[in-house]
Amino acid sequence: MEKMEQLREEQREILRRLAPALLPWYDVNRRELPWRGTRDPYRVWVSEIMLQQTRVAAVIPYYERWMERLPDTAALAAAAEEELLKLWEGLGYYSRARNLQRAAQVIQGELGGVFPGTYEALLRLPGVGEYTAGAVASIAFGQPVPAVDGNVLRVAARAAAMEGDILDPRVRRAVREAMEPAMPADRPGAFNQALMDLGATVCLPNGAPDCAACPLAGFCEARRQGRQLELPRRKKKAERRREELTVYLLLRQGQVALRKRPERGLLAGLWEFPHVPGALPEGEAARVLEQWGLRPVDWRARIQAKHIFTHVEWQMTGYLAEVRGEGAGLTWTDLAGLEGYAVPSAFARYLAAVREALGGEEQLTLENGAF
Repeated sequence: MEKMEQLREEQREILRRLAPALLPWYDVNRRELPWRGTRDPYRVWVSEIMLQQTRVAAVIPYYERWMERLPDTAALAAAAEEELLKLWEGLGYYSRARNLQRAAQVIQGELGGVFPGTYEALLRLPGVGEYTAGAVASIAFGQPVPAVDGNVLRVAARAAAMEGDILDPRVRRAVREAMEPAMPADRPGAFNQALMDLGATVCLPNGAPDCAACPLAGFCEARRQGRQLELPRRKKKAERRREELTVYLLLRQGQVALRKRPERGLLAGLWEFPHVPGALPEGEAARVLEQWGLRPVDWRARIQAKHIFTHVEWQMTGYLAEVRGEGAGLTWTDLAGLEGYAVPSAFARYLAAVREALGGEEQLTLENGAF
């Protein structure tokens, strides 16, 4: 069995002091967000899944659009996959949207439409881990359970001067175990949200925290020791691998070509502009089109783009071209139809270029020379 990291008693005592200091600060400084002020577990759950590794400001329009179309578990369980993925388009990690739907189907099919109301029951839903279960259980159901995410780990590491790597699961478990007796029984949801807000607005990552505005400044060990920038500790991440792609933005009689990605792997089941490995010059790019049964009649532009995933970086060379032919395996759609396809944000620059080309607006400025 993997050994549990241990916190010293003085570190545990610091964590027990968090709630009395944080809750009055939160009452004055809390962020006004569209999912706040509700104890509807569905709304809390969706917001927490959307907020994972995504900025709050970016999530708000997605959340509002989602709730307008899918206001409850019944609507989510019955939604068509294309609509589901279109609503999620741009948030990344599309498996989270699919897990939301799978969990909604469990709630509707196995639980009689009743949202599970305990931490343990929430953990049994697809895609729900300890953090999400803790957030929903505390905010929606008033259960005194921690919700330990990156913000909480950063606040705890600085306040208690923790030396362990916060990316180590043993450290996360140790913090969660130490936080349990620190949870205020009367306001556990507010306490968890206060920690989230403090980490997002005051005890900032990747830079100096705003210690002058921090309600924990009086007993924060990192501040006392002058180690705010040193803590928390994180193991250096492995370098992303770099992949070069040639992307085809193919126009034919007012339509553009798309293809569907495989059902497994990166961006599974989404729609994309067809592409091949490598950064191909024009001549080689044209030969690929011939293999697909297409003939270029007007090369319009070459467009460079980049997209960074967690473990891989795409360096893309895109060719915008008018073509003739069938194009085996490709799906053709006009500008109006394009809006119904979930195209990942990795292709955002190319999506904008295609919309401009199909909309009959001003011709794109050629990059890297004309053809």
